[in-house]
Amino acid sequence: MKEPGWYNRLNRFFKEKFGERVSKIPLDVGLTCPNRDGTLSQEGCIFCHNPAFSPAAAIREHGNNPGSVRKQIRDYQWRSENHGKVPAGKEEPPAEFVPRNSYLAYFQSYSNTYGPLTLLAQLYEEALQTPGVIGLSVGTRPDCLGPAVIDLLTVLAQRSHIWLELGLQSAHDTTLKKINRGHTFACFKDAVEACRGRGLYICVHLINGLPGESPSAMLETAVRLAPLSIHGVKFHQLQIMAGTLLEQLYRQNAVTPLSQTAYLKIICNQLEMLPSPIVVQRLLAETPRRDLLLAPDWHVPRAQFSRMVEEELRSRGTWQGSRD
Repeated sequence: MKEPGWYNRLNRFFKEKFGERVSKIPLDVGLTCPNRDGTLSQEGCIFCHNPAFSPAAAIREHGNNPGSVRKQIRDYQWRSENHGKVPAGKEEPPAEFVPRNSYLAYFQSYSNTYGPLTLLAQLYEEALQTPGVIGLSVGTRPDCLGPAVIDLLTVLAQRSHIWLELGLQSAHDTTLKKINRGHTFACFKDAVEACRGRGLYICVHLINGLPGESPSAMLETAVRLAPLSIHGVKFHQLQIMAGTLLEQLYRQNAVTPLSQTAYLKIICNQLEMLPSPIVVQRLLAETPRRDLLLAPDWHVPRAQFSRMVEEELRSRGTWQGSRD
């Protein structure tokens, strides 16, 4: 039995597995998505605007190249280990720089298993060969996981730590169609099953507040995930970004963002249904591009929201997995 207010944090997982804090380094390597290149659609998901969440993707959006995998990693490590303030005139890490901390290279932007296998292998290997990198976190879609890609990741998992981050967003096919996701919940379950027993850690991305979904529908998504072979979850509140198809619905009053209070209650309900071994990688989405964020604008840092979740669970006398 867990204590009221408890949920399985990512930093706890890393400390138990590696004995230290591990940070993620977000990368953009110029890959795309079948929902954007015309294979499924050219419009993408109605909420999607990667540059709003990925600094490297924002650099690429403005016509600049964020650099090689190694350069992006080394630059991030250099800034991080100088607390974000690099010495004047030393914006580039010196050749002799050796990171003190451990990192996962996070292939974040778009679908990072969607490309020629030889290219993917080269990108992953370049990351793993960079000092300080102990593993990968690969963001992708469940319909971009063919047997060859899974085999490649399985081999890498034999010598490094691999998280495979699968964008699901909702377990309801009606919602997935409405947001132009381009795959079904059955496709997601097939992908999870194909990865089972391969040494890969599966993290599922969910969005609460999608058009047409009630709190009970959002809770049902957690219920459907609970028995699957997953290891982590990332929760996001629906954020309406300028320049997306979702903005048009918002302007037409066809979608109303969740209030902070409603989102907090939904998150806690979902946590109560998720088995306690599942690692909670994120409770709240944040964007560095506040100039693009139309709604909701709660001004709540992640650390503060985490405390709010703990307080809510404690007030209920519940914890993650207490109702699974």
